[in-house]
Amino acid sequence: MTVTPEPPAEPPAAVEPVGVGPYPPPWPEDERLDPDLLRDGDRRNVADRYRYWSVEAIVADLDTRRHPFAVAIENWQHDLNIGTVVRTANAFLAREVIIVGRRRWNRRGAMVTDRYQHIGHVASAAELADHAVARGYVVVAVDNLPGAVPLESTSLPTNALLLFGQEGTGLSDEARAAAATVCSIAQYGSTRSINAGVAAGIAMHAWIRQHAAPPPVG
Repeated sequence: MTVTPEPPAEPPAAVEPVGVGPYPPPWPEDERLDPDLLRDGDRRNVADRYRYWSVEAIVADLDTRRHPFAVAIENWQHDLNIGTVVRTANAFLAREVIIVGRRRWNRRGAMVTDRYQHIGHVASAAELADHAVARGYVVVAVDNLPGAVPLESTSLPTNALLLFGQEGTGLSDEARAAAATVCSIAQYGSTRSINAGVAAGIAMHAWIRQHAAPPPVG
């Protein structure tokens, strides 16, 4: 039997570096630009319109366009989904993210987006309810609980504070008591719940579909 030799493996394709290199002189006169980034290049995962901008300038610009909804997530056991929630809140330009419970959280999943997102902390769901009143939010909890209304057919308030429970345990009793409405996400498979980070992304996008204009180009 003749054995046909395997063809040689293709060499791995070169990976293009993210971002842009050093800005050729002369540099623009713009106080938003960071001299270190102009000199060394900007390899951050930011939109093209923010190339070479300082973090402070980017945050200031985002603050002029932030949406009026906010996000809160309970953190009683160092929930690893919080970084994902923060990253998604940045993508959808939430007004703020509030951590309920433990102050410390794993920032790895945020992929540095926590630099551009306002993040607050309250010690309990009762404090969150007070914060919501002070800032004019309507608390909308998201969990598959008895009596929850379908997220897919619910009109979310413009000033919604979307509240999510911890992975596995879901919303605490305190959190349920703080909510004006509890919404559920339709599921069709065998499990009774979905990842808290995924649920947060679905709920935020539901708000975006109802209330947001198309994003700026670039």
